[in-house]
Amino acid sequence: MVNKIFLGLVLLGVPISVIGSFLHWPSVIMFIVYCLTIIALAGFMGRATESLAIVMGPRIGGLLNATFGNAVELIISIFSLKAGLVGVVLASLTGSVLGNLLLVAGLSFFVGGTKYKRQKFNVFDARHNAGLLIFAVIVAFVIPEVFTQDMSESSTMSLSVGISIILILLYLAALFFKLVTHRGVYQHTEKPEDHEEEVPEWSRKKAITILAAATLAVAYVSEKLVHTFSEVGETFGWSELFIGVIIVAIVGNAAEHASAVIMAYKNKMDVAVEIAVGSTLQVAMFVAPVLVLISLMYPTHMPLVFTMPELISMVTAVFLMIMISNDGETNWFEGLTLLAAYFIMGIGFYLL
Repeated sequence: MVNKIFLGLVLLGVPISVIGSFLHWPSVIMFIVYCLTIIALAGFMGRATESLAIVMGPRIGGLLNATFGNAVELIISIFSLKAGLVGVVLASLTGSVLGNLLLVAGLSFFVGGTKYKRQKFNVFDARHNAGLLIFAVIVAFVIPEVFTQDMSESSTMSLSVGISIILILLYLAALFFKLVTHRGVYQHTEKPEDHEEEVPEWSRKKAITILAAATLAVAYVSEKLVHTFSEVGETFGWSELFIGVIIVAIVGNAAEHASAVIMAYKNKMDVAVEIAVGSTLQVAMFVAPVLVLISLMYPTHMPLVFTMPELISMVTAVFLMIMISNDGETNWFEGLTLLAAYFIMGIGFYLL
């Protein structure tokens, strides 16, 4: 049923996006059309990556899902940088971290927990990710905020570029560690009856083709979406911060949101946690630094300096997620706790 709705939205949304932008239809209407089209396209990207995950295993599957989920946000952010909307980009990065750690993980734990009393996942992965989360969000994001208090603009950018390069190198090293040198070393032992054998929905070739086509369509629609932000913000009284933290982050990460919840419902918690936490790490250690480097090509540069509400929210989300996931098992109440934290922060950003 959901797949049919998404197919209908794509078949209607893509042509309407093209026609509406040529005929200059009202921004608010086009904003809704663009958002629904991106979410539907993200649904196809999620199904394609799920098919590839079955073929390639949970770690590669989770990584693929995170990468293509973040590809949507990366594309939206690049067009936002081009338009000079640095505040929206930083806010959307914050929204991604909060969305993945609190909303995606919270929904996954809650939905999975309503079907199973306790759900287990790889405790070694959880502990490895905990260290990286503290490094990526607390060390790499808080340091620029503290050190740039009395710095000039050029020094702030130099520090941001230096930190960005280190983050990208460490992220690549983390992938090499997980997928090459220590692959299978910290394997989570599962009983054969834990999972039934799954058949991928699409073949590898078909999944890759759909993934490529959906990504191209998302790139086109995202560029159009960015141009509606200022008018939509004025109409609804939304700040740049709220648009970035809540709207762009939810639309940009729709594929991961859906995939992680589906995986949790199927009791495939290793993949669900890999999507939620892996995606956060990818945003903090790869997407954010890449955007800092890309911004050097545009007139408005983007330093890696967040506002205090953004920083405190991200740090709180990291600690809460680590406390809840460090034992390698979860339940519906822990999911509800993460969701409650997300809504508290959402209200705060809305009222700012």
